[in-house]
Amino acid sequence: MGDWDDIAALGERYRLMLDFVANHISRRSDWFASFLRGEAPYTDYFITPPEDADISRVVRPRTLPLLTNVETAQGERSVWTTFSADQIDLNYAAPRVLLEMTGILLYYAFRGAEIIRLDAIAYLWKTPGTSCIHLPKTHAVVRFWRAVLDDVAPHVLLITETNVPHAENVSYFGEAREDGRGTDEAQMVYNFSLAPLTLHALLTGDATVLSTWASELSPPARGATFFNFIASHDGIGVTPARGILSDEQVRRLAERALAHGGHVSYKTNADGSISPYELNITLYDFLNDPAKPEPGTDAARFIASQAILLSLAGVPGIYVHSLFGSRNCHECFAETGRARSLNRKKFDRSWLEEAIADPAGRPGRIFNELRRLLRVRREEQAFHPEGEQKVLDIGE
Repeated sequence: MGDWDDIAALGERYRLMLDFVANHISRRSDWFASFLRGEAPYTDYFITPPEDADISRVVRPRTLPLLTNVETAQGERSVWTTFSADQIDLNYAAPRVLLEMTGILLYYAFRGAEIIRLDAIAYLWKTPGTSCIHLPKTHAVVRFWRAVLDDVAPHVLLITETNVPHAENVSYFGEAREDGRGTDEAQMVYNFSLAPLTLHALLTGDATVLSTWASELSPPARGATFFNFIASHDGIGVTPARGILSDEQVRRLAERALAHGGHVSYKTNADGSISPYELNITLYDFLNDPAKPEPGTDAARFIASQAILLSLAGVPGIYVHSLFGSRNCHECFAETGRARSLNRKKFDRSWLEEAIADPAGRPGRIFNELRRLLRVRREEQAFHPEGEQKVLDIGE
């Protein structure tokens, strides 16, 4: 798996972004093992709501049970598990949890992180009787961490990963500072709405919705910007398109994913209903029908999606599988039973080197064209993350 020496070696060539999983911890962690044994202070590190706690309004991106029963030294307890029974939520109402997690954040900075990704940060603070998402105390924790880093490691940037509708997503920039030094929460936020809106445009051949949204896109202050991406190690989130695309338009995206060999994951809403949360499929196979390949057109369509990504103001992020136009890994899904595995194939180095060396093949054609686009972007000053942009209205 590697160790910190390997991370340091990477840091000699690249700026490092490390993933800070702040909301939850592994069921197999030492902290949770100590909780199960009833050892202080870990008995306060996890959330064990009383039986009469009102959790009816909780919003979460899963349909699995919110509470997971575990055997402890004091008998059976129910612990809060936003994402799965293997990921136990931390209790930030316990001061020691905030202190310890802040220490881990600073350790990442010590180890060379220049950008720290706050994973699933929207769900950090829980208050029964509320939605338990985007609560004021969650934003307060983000502001606290930003203030700490500004004081001891001002070169380190925060980026929030909040797979939610756009208006809620941009709230993690925080407020513009009076001194003009950016905002008081994250310097970057994942631009989650870009993916479903780009897919909708390419699916329908109509860029009106995408163009209208992009024309209104702007960070709240200098020193803050968007992290633009269309694909990642997770599925393609459709929740961020809520309020921009209609339910019918989102349904069509889900149908396309299923028709092209993918899966659809669902979430539980506050009223108890379920709705599509993410599309589990490679970007290439979503855009192109695996049963009816047209190599030239398929590659051009895929490159068009990446050109949209690279043309927007902000910092672009290209998923490793997008560099080569990866197809769905059905054998990966069969092995793990997890829908996200479709988009997480592990490469064999010799195969990959041979594939990208062939300019006529799909991986080589896409890789070389993306290298060209990245070179153009890097050489053009207008694409600075804080550069101004204007989206032209050319109709449908």
